[in-house]
Amino acid sequence: MVINSNKAGVPAVPPHELHVWKFAESRAPEIEGLHSIIADRMDNNFKSQRNKRRRTTGHDNRVARKKFRKRSIDGLGPAGKIDSMGNDEKKVSRRVRRNVELKKNLPTGYVTSGDGTKRLRTHVWHAKRFKMEKLWGFYIPLGLHGRGRGSRALLKKLKNGVLVHDASYYGAIQLEGPQKTLISVVSSVLVPSPSACCEETLHDILVGNVFGTAMLHDSGKPSFPTIAPVTYMWRPMQQISTNVEELHREVSSEGPNIDNTTSIRQLWLWIHAASCKEAYDSLSSACENNTDGTCSAHCVSREGQLAKLELIGTKVFQLLHKTLQPVKLNLENPWLVKKCSAHEHDDAVESENTFMFENGHQISSSAVLSMLVKDPRNLTKTGGVAVPDGKNLGLLVNEFQSKQQTSTPNHEAEFEHEYGDLWDTSKVVDPPVEESVLCAGKHHHRKEFFCLGQKGSGSQNKTIDINNSRSCSVLLLKNGSFEDSVTRCSLILPLSWVKAFWNTFVSNGAHAIGLREKHWVAGEIGLPYFPLDFPDCNAYSDFMEMEAATVNLKAMFVPPSKRPLKVPIPPPWDCVAYNFGKKLTEAGKIEADICRTQDEKIDDMEKNSASEKSNDKISDCQATPFEGIVARTSCMLNDFLDNINGNHLLFPSILGVENCLHKLMRNKDFLKQDIVMSEMKSRKPPCFVRVLLRAFKEGVFEQGAVVCAPLATDIKLWTSSSESNDEPLQITQSSVMSYFVQSPSGKWELQIPEDQVLSSHRLPIGFVTTGFVRGSKKATAGALCEASLLSRLREEQWRDAPVRLRRKEIYVLVRNMRSTAYRLACATVVLEQQEHDTNFM
Repeated sequence: MVINSNKAGVPAVPPHELHVWKFAESRAPEIEGLHSIIADRMDNNFKSQRNKRRRTTGHDNRVARKKFRKRSIDGLGPAGKIDSMGNDEKKVSRRVRRNVELKKNLPTGYVTSGDGTKRLRTHVWHAKRFKMEKLWGFYIPLGLHGRGRGSRALLKKLKNGVLVHDASYYGAIQLEGPQKTLISVVSSVLVPSPSACCEETLHDILVGNVFGTAMLHDSGKPSFPTIAPVTYMWRPMQQISTNVEELHREVSSEGPNIDNTTSIRQLWLWIHAASCKEAYDSLSSACENNTDGTCSAHCVSREGQLAKLELIGTKVFQLLHKTLQPVKLNLENPWLVKKCSAHEHDDAVESENTFMFENGHQISSSAVLSMLVKDPRNLTKTGGVAVPDGKNLGLLVNEFQSKQQTSTPNHEAEFEHEYGDLWDTSKVVDPPVEESVLCAGKHHHRKEFFCLGQKGSGSQNKTIDINNSRSCSVLLLKNGSFEDSVTRCSLILPLSWVKAFWNTFVSNGAHAIGLREKHWVAGEIGLPYFPLDFPDCNAYSDFMEMEAATVNLKAMFVPPSKRPLKVPIPPPWDCVAYNFGKKLTEAGKIEADICRTQDEKIDDMEKNSASEKSNDKISDCQATPFEGIVARTSCMLNDFLDNINGNHLLFPSILGVENCLHKLMRNKDFLKQDIVMSEMKSRKPPCFVRVLLRAFKEGVFEQGAVVCAPLATDIKLWTSSSESNDEPLQITQSSVMSYFVQSPSGKWELQIPEDQVLSSHRLPIGFVTTGFVRGSKKATAGALCEASLLSRLREEQWRDAPVRLRRKEIYVLVRNMRSTAYRLACATVVLEQQEHDTNFM
C-alpha cells in the first residue's frame, strides 16, 4: 500500500496515465535475455504452426480423408478402402453412397429408396430448393419452403416469363396392334371417343399431327367409373396421305383409312401417376376383350423410359429458340409444310428452326412437332439465340450426315431414324455425355485457345467430340388454353436426357414450380387440376383422405381452445344429391316438398322408414363419397338433361351453331311452359358440371366452399344500386358449427334448421374445388355444381328479369366453410363456352 506523505494513514491515489515505455526501459535487459533464449530454442523461426492455431481444422485430418474418400468413389482417384491407420477397412457413409447413386444417369429406370419410392432424375436439384413430399409412389416437389405464399410473384412470372415443371411422374402406356383393333379398344374406354371427332380432326389424330384429350373409363365394370383424364397420341405414319383433296375423297366415300387390319400402329396414353396402375389394368382388360383370333392388341408400360417437361408462360417459344437447335425437323407435319414452304430459306434447318419458334403462336392447339435436337449443353447464346459451340457440333453434323448416307434413302428408313428412339420399346436410347466429360473437354479447348495444351492430346479430344449421344429425339406438344397470351407446351424426351434439358432451361431464365404452384397456374388459366377437380375418380378420394389425415394430425398439436373449426374433407357431395328434386320458391322461404306423383304418396310412418333406408344406403356408400357423374362433354350434358326433363335451360356448345345461348336468351316465348320433373327421374344420380365463379362485388372463395342457391330477394339485395348492403346475408356462428355434422361413423350430414321461415339457410348445389389465387386480377374460382339445379336457377332468374336484362351467367351464393357470410357470385358454365372440358393440368 502506498501511503500519502501529506496525510498519515491515507493511501496514495494511482496515477491517471501509465507510461509503458518507461516500464519497458526499466525491464529491457530482462526481456532481451528472455528473447535470446527463445530464439536459440526455435532457431529464430517465430511463425506459428498451422496445426496449433485456434479456430482452425488444420490439426484434424478428417476433412482430408473425406475428400480422398469422395475422390476414390467417383473414380477420380485410386480405388480402395479408407482407413485411418492404413489397414482397417471402413464402410462409406450412406450420404456419400446416395449422392453417388443419384448422380448416375442410367438409360432407363428410376432411383428408388428402401421402401420402393421412386426419385425423379431432378431429385437432387429439387431437394435443395423445394419441399419434397411422398405422393403416388414418387418423391415429388410440393412447392417452395414457407407457408405456401408467393402466388403474386408467380403470376408475374407467368405473364412475363416461363415456368417449367418436371412431370416425369406421369406414366406412358403404349398400345400396339392393328389400327382397327386399337381404335376399337380406345373407343370403348375413352370419352369422348376419337372416332366421334370430325373427319379432319380424326385424320390429323391418326396421322399423328395432333394429340387428343379424353376421360379414361373402366370398361370392365357395369357402371363405367371414371379413372383419370389422359392425353393420347398416335405414332406418325406416312402411309396415310396428307393431301387434303385426297382426304375429302376418302371421307366422302368410305371415311378415313381406319379399316386396314394389316397396318400395325402404336398409340401412347399419358396418365397421372395417381391412376397409372388402375389405367393399365383397364387398358389391358380392354385389349383382351377386343381381341379376336387374328388381330390382337398389346398393352406395354413405358414407365422409366420416357419423361415429360411442361413449359408454361408467355415466352415459351423464346426459351425454346434459345435452347433447342434441331438437326432435322419432321416436315410431314402439315403446319410446317404449309408455313415453311413459303419461307425463302426453307432448305436450311436453322431457318426452319427460327421461323418455327418465332411464329410459335401460329401453331394450332394440340399440335405435335417431332425433331432431332442437339445436346443443349453444347450450345452458346449469341444475341439470345442458340448457336453451335464450334468443333463439337461440327463433328456432330458430319457424323449425322455420314449416318444418313450409310442408311437406306427411302422414307421409311428416315422415319425410323427420326422416331425409332422414342417409339421402339426394344431400343434403348443412349444417355447424354457425362457432365464431367463435357467440362474436361471445355477446359481442354480453353487451354488450346491460350496455347497451353500439351502435345499428344488430340486422341482425347477426338474421343470427347465424336460420341453417339450428342443428339436427342424429342416431341413438342402445344397444349390448348383459355388464355391467348399464355402458351403451354410439353416436351417428351428420353428419361436419361431430363437433367441436360432441365439445367439448360433453368439457366436460361425458366422458373421451376412444384405441385402447389401448378395448382395456382391452373386456377389462373381456368383449367381443371387433377385430382382436385375430378371427384368422380378414385385418385380424388385417396388424395383427400391423405389431406384429411394431415389436417387432423396438425390439429392434435394445437390446444383444444385454439383449434380451428373442423370442416368436412372432402366436401359431402351426397348432400347435393339429397337436395336433388327440391323446389326453390320466390316468397323468401325454402320449402322441402319432395316431388311425387299421386300414386307414390305414402303415410307418415312409411316416410320415416324410407328415410331410415336412405340413411342406411348412404352409410353403406361411405367408401365412395362421390355418387354421381361429371359431364365433361356436351353430349353427356344433353343426354342427362333430356332424360330428366325435355325442356332445359343449359345450352352446351354445339358445333356449327354460333350464339346459340344468346338467341335463346332473347326469345320471349321460351319460358312459357313450366318445368315438371317426375320422382322416378329425379332419383337418378345427379350430374355435375364445372363452372367458373367470379365474385359479384367482393369476396374470396376458398377450396371446399359451399355453393348455394339464392332466392330472388338475395339477388336484389346485392344487385340493387339504391339499397345499401350494410347487413349482408349471414348465418349465426352456431349455424356454421351445425351446418355439417359428423356422425359417429365418420360421415358428414347436412342439418336443415327446423324454423326455415326465419332462417337464412340456403340449399347447397355444389362445392368449390379450386379456390381464388392470391394476387390474381381475374379472381376466378372453379366449382362443380348440379346441372338440373343450375337449370332451375337460370329459369327463375330469367323469369324475374326483363328480356334485355337477362345474363348468360347464373347468380349463386358462395360461403366458405368456416365463414358466416354469403357472397354473391356469377357462375359461367364451361360447357357453354366449349364443346369439351377435357383439357387439364
